[in-house]
Amino acid sequence: MKSRGLFSRCGLILGLVFLYVPILSMIIFSFNNSRLVTVWDAAHSPTLKWYVALAANEQILRAAWLSIRIALVSSTGAVILGTLAGVALARFGAFRGRLLLAGMTTAPIVMPEVITGLSLLLLFVALQQLIGWPRGVGAVTITLAHITFCMAYVTVVVQSRLAGMDESLEEAAMDLGARPGRVFFRITLPLILPAIASGWLLAFTLSWDDLVITQFVAGPGSSTLPMVIFSKVRFGVTPDINALATILVLIVATGIAASTVWMRYQQRRRERDVLLAAAAN
Repeated sequence: MKSRGLFSRCGLILGLVFLYVPILSMIIFSFNNSRLVTVWDAAHSPTLKWYVALAANEQILRAAWLSIRIALVSSTGAVILGTLAGVALARFGAFRGRLLLAGMTTAPIVMPEVITGLSLLLLFVALQQLIGWPRGVGAVTITLAHITFCMAYVTVVVQSRLAGMDESLEEAAMDLGARPGRVFFRITLPLILPAIASGWLLAFTLSWDDLVITQFVAGPGSSTLPMVIFSKVRFGVTPDINALATILVLIVATGIAASTVWMRYQQRRRERDVLLAAAAN
């Protein structure tokens, strides 16, 4: 048993080292004084000049602001549609078209991004020819494309949470005369709120990070941050990219920490409510 525990700990440590040492080295080199991103300038002290250069780079700042707007709208739309699809699959039982809905909501997860991007591009072109909308490709088509594939991940998260949730509370509320809509907003929604928050964060990250699908449905003047970084990497990485990546890592880490604290608070609050209800009975 001790050898098994030691093997597990060693495997965990190696996995964490494999994942986070490259990120840590990137953060360290963002303070490098040299223009070479792989050679540390030992003759000079660490510097913040690449962060200053990043703040003056209008191309990257415009792309970052566009990516943030698209990710916010896409993740919110994906959460709304994905939550509805997850509730339908988990609570409505067997209905006509259920298998088709389940297949369509999970298809973007397993489908290659090249196929998804090409099919969405053809769809937008066909819609433009038929109804005149959308007018060309740009931020609107990128947002619609991101909602399409992010919705699948939210659906899986919400459906999994509902599948493992006790339905007795919902049944008790309906036995007391509550309508299905009131049961959903007063009972079901608060219970699955951590799953919805996790799905929103996942959708935001996927939308922010997507490159392949975005390249198919983006147009002139709608280059997102991954597209700008990819175009720069092909001609050589500059240290201001390390500074940008460090800022993104800090933002993501802050968001994860905040969401973890919030979900723990909600869990403790639910446990306290359950204990109070048991004591009252």
